[in-house]
Amino acid sequence: RVIEERVVPTSRELGISQIVWSPVAQGILTGKYKPGAEAPEGSRARDEKGGADMIKRFLDDPVLKAVQGLEPIAAELDLTMAQLAVAWVLSNDNVAGAIIGASRPEQITENVKAAGVTLDADVTARIDEVLGDIPETDPAKTVSPAQRLS
Repeated sequence: RVIEERVVPTSRELGISQIVWSPVAQGILTGKYKPGAEAPEGSRARDEKGGADMIKRFLDDPVLKAVQGLEPIAAELDLTMAQLAVAWVLSNDNVAGAIIGASRPEQITENVKAAGVTLDADVTARIDEVLGDIPETDPAKTVSPAQRLS
């Protein structure tokens, strides 16, 4: 018997893709939150009206230490941490776009600059190495917020 070789199409080839919400992870990937330090005054992590609840799951030292490891990569590419995060999200073949939020107009201006950035395979591999298993990539675990909280 001959087993037919099949090529599995990518999500993009099938016309299926994702739009990512909060590619800077509620500000975590900007680098402003430091391991072992208090959240900056005026930051989302201090907003008791809802922002603090959204971000608290990321405010632990392993996550914040991994994020600090991205700073040299961003600096080498002459990008801000936010631009690196948005460029990394947009470099995923399964991502059609990203919804960038902002609390100030200059954040939008900064984040949009990432749209034209191309990260080569070497850079994305370095990012993946720095982050390790911090980003959740198991589709069974990336459920809706309502499902996470139940």
